[in-house]
Amino acid sequence: MINEQDVKRITEEVISRIMNNNPGEIKREPTNYYTTFNKESSNLSYEAQKVASIIDHTLLKPDVTTMEMRNLCAEAKKYNFYSVCVNPAWVPFCKKELKDSKVKVITVIGFPLGATTPEVKAFETRDAIANGAEEIDMVINIGWLKSKRYDDVEDDIRAVVQAAKEVPVKVIIETALLTDDEKVKACQLSKAAGAAFVKTSTGFASGGATVHDVALMRRTVGSSMGVKASGGVKTLDDALAMIKAGANRIGASSSVAIVTGGKATTNY
Repeated sequence: MINEQDVKRITEEVISRIMNNNPGEIKREPTNYYTTFNKESSNLSYEAQKVASIIDHTLLKPDVTTMEMRNLCAEAKKYNFYSVCVNPAWVPFCKKELKDSKVKVITVIGFPLGATTPEVKAFETRDAIANGAEEIDMVINIGWLKSKRYDDVEDDIRAVVQAAKEVPVKVIIETALLTDDEKVKACQLSKAAGAAFVKTSTGFASGGATVHDVALMRRTVGSSMGVKASGGVKTLDDALAMIKAGANRIGASSSVAIVTGGKATTNY
């Protein structure tokens, strides 16, 4: 268990790493990770606010209602989360709800299986951006990767990157379904295709982010890309462990519990 002294040490290490490790060199990644940070904005601890500012507050379940989506946006504004991450159909709604805030709107492409064609993923991407999406989280074609169709996988990612133009693209590699060698290859292909981030999980497979996988992904991509840990991050300790391993973005539906110390009620 991480104690209070560890929390302070790790969060200061996180700030130093993100602010001094050439974050501006990450391709199409916004350079100021803490533009939404406001120490006086809530009753959260200073450490929790720092973590909040790199959280993508996520709601991707199929039966989400308008009220739930409105609440997601309200929470993102209240706790100064970096973004909300939602399915494409909800992008215009969230954009409107968040119009007077600095919270970004992120959407998912080829979600959750990654098995649509590159052309469909590219169309989804252009449509999402036209509707206001500010970052794109695409799912890799997992079957192609496991079949060693590496050129096809890279072309699939590149189709989305090219459709997104200057909008950052994160590549969800679904680590729970891959061997370590496959995780490394997926990261290498994502980097070659020009993506801004690699991301662990959709939250819909058999497992989510692990410290081992985040560290492996960071070692593979180096400092020129971002690493997003998503799936199963439910507490502040979880988030700090992922950040220490190399993550510079956290995807979670338990975001409020993470920053307030409450009990997580979701599995993502």
